[in-house]
Amino acid sequence: MDEEANSVELRKTGVENNGFVADQGTDESAISETRRPSQTEANVYAVKLDSFEDSIPLKPYAGMPKEVLLHFSNKPCYKITREILFWLIIIATLAIIAATITIIALSPKCLDWWQRSPIYQVYPKSFRDSDNDGSGDLKGVQEKIDHFVYLDVSTVWIAPFYKSTLKDYRYAVDDFRDVDPSFGSMIDFDNLLAALHDKGIKVIIDLIPNHTSNKHNWFQLSRNSTDKYTDYYIWRNCTDNEGKVTPPNNWVSMYGNSAWEYDDVRRQCYLHQFRKEQPDLNFYNPDVQNEILDIIKFWLEKGVDGFTVDAAKFLLEAEHLRDEPQVDKTQDPTTITSYGELYHDYTTTQVGMHDILRDFRQTMNTYSREPGRYRFMGTESNDQNTVAKTMMYYGNSFIQEADFPLNFYLLNLGRDLSGNSIYDIVNRWMKAMPKGKWPHWMVGSPSNPRIASRVGEDYVNVINMLLLTLPGTPTTYYGEELGMQDNPTANNATDTSGEHNPAEYPEKTPMQWDTSANAGFSEANKTWLPLNQDYEVVNVEVQKTKPDSTLNLYRDLLKLRKNELPLHRGWLCYAWKDNNVFAYVREIDGLNKVFMMVLNFGAKSSVNLKEQIPDLPAQAKIRLSTISANNGKPVDMDNINTERGEGLILEYKTNKPLHNKDKFKDHCFISEKACYSSAFDLLYKNC
Repeated sequence: MDEEANSVELRKTGVENNGFVADQGTDESAISETRRPSQTEANVYAVKLDSFEDSIPLKPYAGMPKEVLLHFSNKPCYKITREILFWLIIIATLAIIAATITIIALSPKCLDWWQRSPIYQVYPKSFRDSDNDGSGDLKGVQEKIDHFVYLDVSTVWIAPFYKSTLKDYRYAVDDFRDVDPSFGSMIDFDNLLAALHDKGIKVIIDLIPNHTSNKHNWFQLSRNSTDKYTDYYIWRNCTDNEGKVTPPNNWVSMYGNSAWEYDDVRRQCYLHQFRKEQPDLNFYNPDVQNEILDIIKFWLEKGVDGFTVDAAKFLLEAEHLRDEPQVDKTQDPTTITSYGELYHDYTTTQVGMHDILRDFRQTMNTYSREPGRYRFMGTESNDQNTVAKTMMYYGNSFIQEADFPLNFYLLNLGRDLSGNSIYDIVNRWMKAMPKGKWPHWMVGSPSNPRIASRVGEDYVNVINMLLLTLPGTPTTYYGEELGMQDNPTANNATDTSGEHNPAEYPEKTPMQWDTSANAGFSEANKTWLPLNQDYEVVNVEVQKTKPDSTLNLYRDLLKLRKNELPLHRGWLCYAWKDNNVFAYVREIDGLNKVFMMVLNFGAKSSVNLKEQIPDLPAQAKIRLSTISANNGKPVDMDNINTERGEGLILEYKTNKPLHNKDKFKDHCFISEKACYSSAFDLLYKNC
């Protein structure tokens, strides 16, 4: 009855439902008089709706005038709902903002590109020959980019390719802004860089600031005392008596004999801490420092992602030129010819050297502002037993220097390999490294025998397992992923250019790609060095087809390292060491999954880790073994057997990590600390 009364009243006033007409931006006068409600109609609405407000349940309908719409919007049921929704939206927005701020505040620092991937070092002369002249080149490296992708490495370090006098492996640079013709052209480098970046691969090159070649334009101007170049090098007066030179002091070069060379043009001696063809630059001269900074900028503007600074500790020498102290004080000073016969207190690690490196770092930082384009800096300084000097290259909490100094200690591994010797090397670095810094490891280089030849073929796989499961950034020298060996016959190769030291030929033999002639390295009749005779078995093509090959184990290790949090940013804790076995765990706070590496560097062995660590579970699963047939098998923790040179990665679960135990307090290390939340599947830093 109520509905009928309301309906009748609306009809009597002549109301028409014409639906909703969108506002076309016209004024009121443009609206048809037949469409405009009269004053009578408005009054009827107001009177009738008010009179039936309590008794007639009028419902909204299409085309309602705004007066009716406002009437409904002010009803309590709509008003309360609207208020509730409004405040819920405000609360939800604030909660999202608070959660975002909290996550950002609690999130640990993300690992940068130079921390996430191993570095693969390429020696371009031996990697791939694209023009069939028997020698590798930059185009050849570009032809083999798919190999980096196959390995899943995303950082490539290219050994020196600068235009240079043929001495000391391209480290005697004639022009820091050009490519040596034997490697191609600058266009070839630009193309290689672009191709690597297209695959998401970063590029590191060598910076050689300590010296130039004696053919460099700077040196030619300096020996003629031309303008500002006069003091670009370290010149001192010396005597030349009928060809017999008396140097300013007893300083000895790295290669033996006096570090001073007489120049007939300038009639003075110049300092060379390496070969006589490599005169040292004078870094006390601000112009020299600016020249090197400009070189850094040149390559960074090309898009290079970082540098390793070679021979960093030699940048400065003492200005007083005093004789360096003798190791054997009873030795006749006139008989000193070897570098090892002196303490090098005045020619290495001088005050001010680190300031120069920090300037390099600051220059690189100016090119690191773009997201994802951080520029890496590593330093090369082999300080042997004086590891504290090496650690200084990390900088400190106030001043940034290198991201890490290169770690050469594993290069000392030889036939005396043992579990204890590996532990000593690892512990030396980790114990000396400043808190929170990032470690580095390498087992091969262009000037050291290959690991298979140094320690034996039986230990190649376990060394790779060590390299890829320790915390930090590993560096792999080309061919180590195959287990390539030195070629002793390369010592007999003749190279009239004098570019290389024949003693270091064996570790530079061409990369072994396949079973074809010259192992797929070149189609030339003769390669610059002879190939190793085992290339028909030890090559990329063959090892890809063998599940248990060194190459496929290397890939499996990288995949495991990349996918498992404890392996790429967890704690390192030593669990066992003896003459045969070195064992350690990788674990992360909040995650009960733990990986234990049991690595055999001696003879067949059995260890009882359950006795050493009672909280270990009774059994663990072999996640990965250097003997592929053992993968997935269970192993009793009180009786872990390993063959000679075997490595095991054991996986188990525990809520009692070693790094929380007092017993292991001095045996655990962490770099980029992070904690895992299983509830939210994310990392946070305040454990």
